[in-house]
Amino acid sequence: MRIHRVFIPNLQEGLLTLTGQEAHHLLKVLRVSGGQSIKAFNGKGLEATGIIQSLNEVSITLNLQEPQSSHIEASICITLAIALLKGDKLSDIVRQATELGVVAIQPFISQHCDVRELSENKLERLRRIAQEASKQSGRSVVPVVHEAIKLEALPLSPVTLVAHPYTSATLKDISTPTSDLMLITGPEGGLSNAEIETLIQKGATAIRLGPRILRAETAPIALIASILLPEAL
Repeated sequence: MRIHRVFIPNLQEGLLTLTGQEAHHLLKVLRVSGGQSIKAFNGKGLEATGIIQSLNEVSITLNLQEPQSSHIEASICITLAIALLKGDKLSDIVRQATELGVVAIQPFISQHCDVRELSENKLERLRRIAQEASKQSGRSVVPVVHEAIKLEALPLSPVTLVAHPYTSATLKDISTPTSDLMLITGPEGGLSNAEIETLIQKGATAIRLGPRILRAETAPIALIASILLPEAL
């Protein structure tokens, strides 16, 4: 039987009464019962197994064991810097990037972005999507989804790769990073030549993802998967 997972930010050993959205999901959607095993996680890398001690219409009391560090997180801490996109594309990217293992997502606004702002409601929705994707994929880390900033304000990591379909370098031409890494992908209209050049001057490395031009919603997922693929083999 699959063990259901629950997000508890203040995770600690012992008895804990769960209410609100997480309790509602367990009670009304998953229809858990007393004595059932669960797995709790705090979104920052800790998880704990536990038993449902008791429940009622609105709350669940859990008996949790001592929290332990998760061992399934990627060894490379990837921050995805993604340009604002039209429609609901960001939602899909946040979900898939979380499943693949990124630790942070930084939306940004660049010259060719058709969307120029990220509303508070949409930002909160993206954060909920990241939380649900972490739960469903078995992760104990919920990626931080930051407020949108302008591209020129983007703080680069020591190792930063920017997707650029017209450069000659590919992933095989660079040394595989072993710790922190930032990946930058542009909007539907791409990053401008001036933006690419500015990023390179600040220390980023431009790479292409093969001979074909990928859509703005495809490129970030393909790039993340390419970086983390060796860990899955």
